Amino acid sequence: MGGADKPGLTVAGRTMLERVADAVRAHAPDARVIVVGPPRESPPARYVREDPPGAGPVPALRAGLAHVRAPRFALLAADLPRLTAAHLAELSAARTATDPGAVYVDADGREQWLTGVWRTDAVRAALSDYRGRSLYGLLGPLEPRRVTLADDGAEFDCDTPEDLARVRGDLERDTPDAP
Repeated sequence: MGGADKPGLTVAGRTMLERVADAVRAHAPDARVIVVGPPRESPPARYVREDPPGAGPVPALRAGLAHVRAPRFALLAADLPRLTAAHLAELSAARTATDPGAVYVDADGREQWLTGVWRTDAVRAALSDYRGRSLYGLLGPLEPRRVTLADDGAEFDCDTPEDLARVRGDLERDTPDAP
């Protein structure tokens, strides 16, 4: 995305970060939203930073998880403008009492580590002696429930300007009050 502030990019009148936070709150209205990144005016959340800022997903997970008080949490990227409460409900329902978590897999069978619902104690235990930098290295050995993301022909996350243009076209067409 050429160094753009991806979480701050707008889609259908809201930033991608606001859309993710809205999906979380629609799924669990009393959820505490923790954002690892620079503070913003919106969405309302607890903002924390990894040390050093920009160090990667594992240090970011450590920083955010330190503030989680619930027995379960969602680990989500901020570039998921199509994320809905129904996605989070699907992941939550897929996870059994013994599963450490549930994570979406894409059409190619690759885990999407930043779209998952996890047991807090399982991830804390895995992090306690993990020294690597890879979410796959950290979360893969936990063997989470794998949930296939429905292939509706649309990108779920936004990694390129073309992805952003497509999702904007789709969601802004479906949102009558979007700018």
